[in-house]
Amino acid sequence: MTGSTVWLDLISPSHPFLFEGLLDDLPGVGLRTTVRRKTETVDLAREAGFEFETLGRDFENVALRTAAVPLRTLQLVAQAPAADVSVSARNAMCVLASRARGIPSIHFTDNDMTAYIDASLAERAFCRFRSTATHHVVPSAFRTSELTRWGADPQRIHSYDGYKEDIYVAAFEPDETFTERLPFETFVVLRPEALGAAYVDEEESLVPRLLDALVGAGTDVVYLPRRPADRPHADPYPDDRVYVPDGALDGLQLAWHSDGVLTGSGTMAREAACMGKPAVSFFPGPLLSVDRSMVEEGRLLHSRDPDAIVSQLTAAGTADRAPDRERCFRVREEVSSLVRTLVENPENPTFDSRSDRNETPGSSRFGQ
Repeated sequence: MTGSTVWLDLISPSHPFLFEGLLDDLPGVGLRTTVRRKTETVDLAREAGFEFETLGRDFENVALRTAAVPLRTLQLVAQAPAADVSVSARNAMCVLASRARGIPSIHFTDNDMTAYIDASLAERAFCRFRSTATHHVVPSAFRTSELTRWGADPQRIHSYDGYKEDIYVAAFEPDETFTERLPFETFVVLRPEALGAAYVDEEESLVPRLLDALVGAGTDVVYLPRRPADRPHADPYPDDRVYVPDGALDGLQLAWHSDGVLTGSGTMAREAACMGKPAVSFFPGPLLSVDRSMVEEGRLLHSRDPDAIVSQLTAAGTADRAPDRERCFRVREEVSSLVRTLVENPENPTFDSRSDRNETPGSSRFGQ
């Protein structure tokens, strides 16, 4: 493996900490990183310690966001750093640019939403583009048919027993001074839905009703808007009841010190669940397979009923909870071993009996 160079392309806020942990386990590998401007991604990449070049940006407008994908892909073809292999997550741009540059790609995903919704034409195209990656790394709950039906080779799909959030929760260390940055010590975290995203049909956010219910129950809130349009939801409340940070805060520290995490998407709720914290998804649509798995395990509540959500948090109460280190370390080691093997020989990897995690289509718990 010594002497290999990995190009890492980070395009969403969850990516810096996911790959920070994994790539720390690749000794002797050179790393070249690019980052897309999308919400807090650049700030979090800097916080995670990456040295990077910023290439391209995301847009709130759906049409602009869709148009930006081919434009950034061309930008990556022309400007991405020289490397032996690329690594990315749910990233058609990096996969396509890697093919154009003649290097293999390792693609992470846990998003199989197209198994549960009628995807737009653009999303179907992105699925087909992502499926062309040399290798795919997915959690065991993922429906592998959502790669193979777009053309992915089932022998190039590698699954691991856990969730992607386990990988970086394994490396998490709480900062006991963290709450000094906040106007209160006990709180819940609230993150809105990604209204306007291609996979979200809902037009009205649940956040105003949730804030009303939470504040009415005496609960203080750290509110994390996704877009400028989300910010006014906090305006009716004083900062010592609903606090909106001026910049990016470490989501794992927030989850650890909170009494629960509520999100209209999935990643932050899964992070909290992997820590053993109360976790609520109010995603306005069908859940991903990984979220369905967590609901089945009793680690995640899915609801858009503010009263039911507040009742769940009240019943959970306030308690110190330690991450399940044994589970998280096991998942991280499994995935790190897999990635080491793929980076060492991406064209023809050789797995031992412990690290060979290939799955056939439909072999996850939710089948085809």
